[in-house]
Amino acid sequence: MTPAARLLLWPALAQVLLTLVVWVALYAARLPEIARRRLDPQRLATSRLAAGVLEDVAAADNFRNLFEVPVLFLAVLPLLVLADAAGPAAVALAWAFVALRVLHSAIHLTYNRVVHRFLAYAASTLCAFALWGLLAAALWRAA
Repeated sequence: MTPAARLLLWPALAQVLLTLVVWVALYAARLPEIARRRLDPQRLATSRLAAGVLEDVAAADNFRNLFEVPVLFLAVLPLLVLADAAGPAAVALAWAFVALRVLHSAIHLTYNRVVHRFLAYAASTLCAFALWGLLAAALWRAA
């Protein structure tokens, strides 16, 4: 594996770490709320039921967000490595994606201003699609 390819794996690990941090935040908020309000866990059996019962859902919403566009991000990284397209542009875009997702999560879990959160989301999504563009360009060149 090339040094650039190894560098591309660090943002993947960082994205997984972000997911772990949000998962911990989810349960750090949810379990005390369930205990404090003496909620029957069965009342939370589905997201639809939980939405009508729980008051603090920001971490749960953010956790779900981390399995939407980030899936595209995590899928393209090994493909870039396999296509020998893990150059400096890919590494920079990958780190930009992770930084913007950290910003998105920080906004979502704190003051939750939708416009600010959307800007971080949109910019990170463009980074993910740009990574797919780099993969497409590498495959085109190799054909």
